[in-house]
Amino acid sequence: MGRRCRVPRVAVAASPSPGERSASLPEPPPSPPKERVAMARVVLVTGVSGPLAARVAQTLSENPGVGRVIGADSSPPPAGVEGIEYQNVDLHDGSLDRIVAESGAELVLHLGLDATETSDRADGLLGTLRVLGAAQRSDTVRRLVVRSNAALNADDTAEVERHVHALRRRRPDLSVAVMRLANLIGPSVDTPLTRYMHSRVVPTVMGRDPRVQFLHEDDGTEALVRMALCEETGVFDACGADTVPLSHCLRRVGGQRLPVPARGLRALRGVARHGRIGYAGASAARSVEVGPHVSRLDPAPLCAALGWAPAYSSIEAFESYAHSRGRVARGAGLRPIHVLALARATFGR
Repeated sequence: MGRRCRVPRVAVAASPSPGERSASLPEPPPSPPKERVAMARVVLVTGVSGPLAARVAQTLSENPGVGRVIGADSSPPPAGVEGIEYQNVDLHDGSLDRIVAESGAELVLHLGLDATETSDRADGLLGTLRVLGAAQRSDTVRRLVVRSNAALNADDTAEVERHVHALRRRRPDLSVAVMRLANLIGPSVDTPLTRYMHSRVVPTVMGRDPRVQFLHEDDGTEALVRMALCEETGVFDACGADTVPLSHCLRRVGGQRLPVPARGLRALRGVARHGRIGYAGASAARSVEVGPHVSRLDPAPLCAALGWAPAYSSIEAFESYAHSRGRVARGAGLRPIHVLALARATFGR
């Protein structure tokens, strides 16, 4: 780890009211004595078509030490986002290098160049390589924060972190941090995992009840902003320290569980990939197919580095989502014909 980071409290715009939170869980530890760190005058944030990156960019634009925030993506940010300059980026040309060079960006946050669910693994990796290459070639970039994701499989995560490690060897003067975010959740979050849980019929792996870690959308924004405004280096997990059984999540949001063998769930994913049903993607499936020995994320190093802890535990973050779902129509999920196809794929007849 690098040197200890001390940053001022970050003001994050509140998401829709999550309802009453549990008072039985401990409050986050107090922050250590604070001292302002050097702020970047020009900030570049990728992935601003997605709500998390857009909120991070807007929050940074409101910081008095930041003079200019550029949002780069292949699609514009959501309506209502203010304080950022949008720049269109094509993964297959040199536009990102040009934007970095012309803007004189000092701080780069790579939060994804395309936040749509149609993004594939190759495009995601290509986007990361483009950002790392632009940072390496830049004369002005001195700080880079890369978002990783607990929903990625181990090979994808390792590959991203391997490329980041190689960049740090080539540019030892560059301050680099990787943020592994747990399953993001909250009142306004719409992800493959939330759509999976909110279906009428929810297929699960027979004999397994995985425990899921969550990160509230407000805490995700604040963690990324705090990490951006300090010099801490390394790889950090951002999540609630506790876990929530998947069975509890499904009972809470009212989905009808359908236990199936693991190969049946894989068959459903295969059908979904071809657009024949609206079913959760691979990132959601990785969260629900895991066995009892899945590695848990550990937020302790992040809390120690930032002198800050997430305001929501995993269960509180999930409850804020569940409370908001009472006003949202349930997804169509599986129909009888899909269940029949599932049975045939599972039992071979």
